[in-house]
Amino acid sequence: MPESNYCVIMAGGIGARFWPMSRTSHPKQFIDILGTGETLIQQTFKRFTRICPPENIYIVTNDLYKDLVHQQIPQIAPEQILLEPSRRNTAPCIAYANYCILARDPGAKIIVAPSDHIILKEEVFLANIRSALQAAGTHDWLLTLGIKPSRPDTGYGYIQFMDGMPCPEDPQIRKVKTFTEKPNLDLAKTFLQCGDFLWNSGIFIWSLRSILKAFEAHLPEVDILFKNGIGKYGSPEEKAFIAETYALCKSISIDYGVMEKASNVYVLAADFGWSDLGTWVSLFENRPQDQQGNAVVGKNVMIYDSANCIVNMPNDKLVVLEGLNDYIVVDSDNVLLVCRKADEQQIRQFVNDVRLAKGERFV
Repeated sequence: MPESNYCVIMAGGIGARFWPMSRTSHPKQFIDILGTGETLIQQTFKRFTRICPPENIYIVTNDLYKDLVHQQIPQIAPEQILLEPSRRNTAPCIAYANYCILARDPGAKIIVAPSDHIILKEEVFLANIRSALQAAGTHDWLLTLGIKPSRPDTGYGYIQFMDGMPCPEDPQIRKVKTFTEKPNLDLAKTFLQCGDFLWNSGIFIWSLRSILKAFEAHLPEVDILFKNGIGKYGSPEEKAFIAETYALCKSISIDYGVMEKASNVYVLAADFGWSDLGTWVSLFENRPQDQQGNAVVGKNVMIYDSANCIVNMPNDKLVVLEGLNDYIVVDSDNVLLVCRKADEQQIRQFVNDVRLAKGERFV
């Protein structure tokens, strides 16, 4: 595998939409949500060792999760774990990783990926990544993977690509026309009918040279903060410098700060069995279901006259459910959540309300 391939795994989120299973102290990327015997971050790291040398994989996470990363991925060196002192969204996270990689390999090609995605067709995914890396090494492009939509989903952002103008090396790579934030249902239906819209996966591929140039052009106020640390990355001075930098740095996403502004953005239209596993409903769709469409975790759950529910219970708790349709029912530690699936977007608000009314003990 090419020694110039690098991967940045973003693992600093708290997974609020997966509350109460996902908590601030132990978020979803560190949980074996699918019951496979591996947590999501372990699966992600293992997947990218097939593309990059293990020593070229960086994990960017919050200070809080340093020990969790060490425990779950013991083969990774301490200098490959980049610790953010506070949450500033994805652009500062990527800028930090950029300059760490620059100190090692100015000719690097980089994959940036979240730590908590499901990839069902791994061989197809790896082939797509290799194709994108080849394009990134040949052209001054910022690439992202776009997922062919199977339904009018309102939980994802969308990417519209231009007709024609395919990449000569891979006809699935097209120039991006527009990015659209999460749409309402009517607009999502229109996107599906148009045929030139893809779900935004949040997985990026580019050369280090191209992404540094893009930061300089579109997010100079973020870029200059991290550029000031050249010479400190990988040294004992790095931690203090990053603490100072994050205190000054604004919170902004790479999509809004760079991708939506740049003119050299391309998307590879892909279909590799993807889910960002961002919500209980997305987990429901990826779990086995009984004859009534219920997806149940828990050895002592008894269900009567209920359908299309996702139920997540401790194995030592007896639970009897009757007369529920299309509900989320989750018991985790000291919290029980019962919520209509149609209202799952409110879970973030529930978490905020609980924090204000009850403190941090339940979140």
